Amino acid sequence: MDSQPKEAIPQWNNTTKLIVALVLVVLVGFLIWKFQFILGPLLFAIILAYLLYPVAGFLHKKVHLPWRAAATILYLLIFLILIGLLTWGGISLVEPLQNLVTFLQKLVTDLPKTIADLTSQAWMIGPFRINLSNLSATQLWTDLQGILSPALSSIGTLLGNIASGAVSTITWTAFTLLVSYFFSVESRGTRSNLIKFTIPRYEYDFEMMKVYLSNIWGAFLRGQLVIFVLTYFIYAILLAALGERYFLALAVLAGLARFVPYVGPFVAWTTYGLVALFQGTTIFGLLPFPYALIIVGSAIVVDVIMDNFVSPRIMSSALSVHPAAVLVMVIVSAKLIGFIGVLVAAPVLASLKLFLHYISRKMTDLDPWEDMALPVPPPPIKDTLRERWQELSKRISGWFLKRRAARMKKTKE
Repeated sequence: MDSQPKEAIPQWNNTTKLIVALVLVVLVGFLIWKFQFILGPLLFAIILAYLLYPVAGFLHKKVHLPWRAAATILYLLIFLILIGLLTWGGISLVEPLQNLVTFLQKLVTDLPKTIADLTSQAWMIGPFRINLSNLSATQLWTDLQGILSPALSSIGTLLGNIASGAVSTITWTAFTLLVSYFFSVESRGTRSNLIKFTIPRYEYDFEMMKVYLSNIWGAFLRGQLVIFVLTYFIYAILLAALGERYFLALAVLAGLARFVPYVGPFVAWTTYGLVALFQGTTIFGLLPFPYALIIVGSAIVVDVIMDNFVSPRIMSSALSVHPAAVLVMVIVSAKLIGFIGVLVAAPVLASLKLFLHYISRKMTDLDPWEDMALPVPPPPIKDTLRERWQELSKRISGWFLKRRAARMKKTKE
């Protein structure tokens, strides 16, 4: 079919364009409000595709597999690992749940006889003699039934909620993996094709926006991964040296706390203190309260060092957003897209800042990219990890050497 002559193509006037734009904005806003429950898994699927891209690229380039085959093998392997973990976890829970049900059944069956035995004799507690024979075993059993029935019903409801929550988690995990797989496969081995969208005459703006957004999210994901790994190892060594229980799990908590400014570290410090306070045994035979203070104080010192010396060097200026604004964004994004929003509040805020900069420059007829320097590609993540670890090791060893030199000087004097 012959193409329509250019002069015959009807042109929209400004009023029509404005109406269509407003309708689209309202429609998009309505869809976001109506289906906001899907935003978190969708965002996580995109992040997962971005994170797994280097692994699929390794299989594609080094093993010489087609891109689709490399992505399929990678996601299938992840799916099988998750299925194995869920199966192992389910089998591990079956026996304790069976024992709990058996215990409750035996408790309910033996309870009338136990009550009858208790009320048929007198009990001596120190100098006091307690006679329960005046109590009616039938009435006592009736009263206990009134207490136990709601409790058992609540346990059943709780188990039902746990089961439904597990099914929901499995469903959303499968959905996230599937969407992430399609993003990865359709990129055809090009990272810029993970999300491909453009508008005629705005191709350059879209390419530039993609460059800056990739820099923001790449810096965040790489930086957070480096910070998480460093924080995990530092806290695992520190808490193990101080003799705190569950130090591996607490080290994971310390790494996750780095995602949420102020609130995350405070929750982590509180958790360390409570575990130290109630764990019983302490290092050097200290009392629980001083021991908990040492644990929390050490954690505060580590976090201050991470916040002021390590994080700024790793994250650079890619996320130049105010910490207070990030804290507000944590609340907003948590309300909008759930727990995922808490983790990615900082890059979401940086992305919104970029969009607002672009819109404001366009509305004032200025070039949006004129006052923005092109981002420099970051070094490979293994080099970043090695460099930061060597730098941290030098600082620690230098501090110990200074202390040792000071002690030797003091001894000579």
